[in-house]
Amino acid sequence: MLHRDLTGGQNLALGHIKKMTSAGAIFNDRRIVREIRVRSDAAIVPDVWPANIPAVAAVLESGLELPEGVTFLVGENGSGKSTLVEAIAAAYGLGPEGGTVNSSHATYDTESPLSEWLSLVKTPGAPNWGFFLRAETMHGYYSFQRGLEGGHDFHRMSHGESFLAVAETYLATPGFYCLDEPEAALSFSSTLAMIGVLADLAANGSQVLCATHSPVLASLPGATIYETDEHGIGRKDWDELNLVINWKSYLGAPERYLRHILT
Repeated sequence: MLHRDLTGGQNLALGHIKKMTSAGAIFNDRRIVREIRVRSDAAIVPDVWPANIPAVAAVLESGLELPEGVTFLVGENGSGKSTLVEAIAAAYGLGPEGGTVNSSHATYDTESPLSEWLSLVKTPGAPNWGFFLRAETMHGYYSFQRGLEGGHDFHRMSHGESFLAVAETYLATPGFYCLDEPEAALSFSSTLAMIGVLADLAANGSQVLCATHSPVLASLPGATIYETDEHGIGRKDWDELNLVINWKSYLGAPERYLRHILT
């Protein structure tokens, strides 16, 4: 009896230690959002957009882990990368047309119901700040900002300059940042400047989720890359990406591609 009591006490103590260790690991986690999961009450309609996009279907089935630092989603048009970033941004509480957690401007509702199906697993005590930089709706966000008392007038800048100005203004405080194809407005040198912004964010403990078509932007050292395609979504190294392979091939011999187009 004494032996069983001692063993039981040891088991209880070990169980307590495991719980404490697990809790400590959670509180020491540098990530703001640890995982994307499906809500238990999600009214998903299978085989209907956006659930019929392979990458979205894969996330709805198995969830998606978000590492610390910068994570890129790359893939062809229509592969689901922007749909995922948009939904995750909205689920976090960011303005679906771009902006901070306090943004409320809206022009035309084009968002999918995906954000209503997702739940974000956050680290306790993590910063609540965030920003969604969405290339296709930034003109509306600039107008919204200009109408605010003390707001910024980004309209006075070129498209690329305004993007970098937004990044320098709002992408500095530790937080959760979602970017949808930010390279759309950027020259080669400005894209390199954006890499510097993302590197600084990773260094200050921020977490970034970025959909991109840019092999330059995706080359950020230390970043995690997910590729979306007809098979779903999977982690890849930079030099394994179809995006990188195709650009290298084209730039090495553009005539091989153009002779099939310019006929």
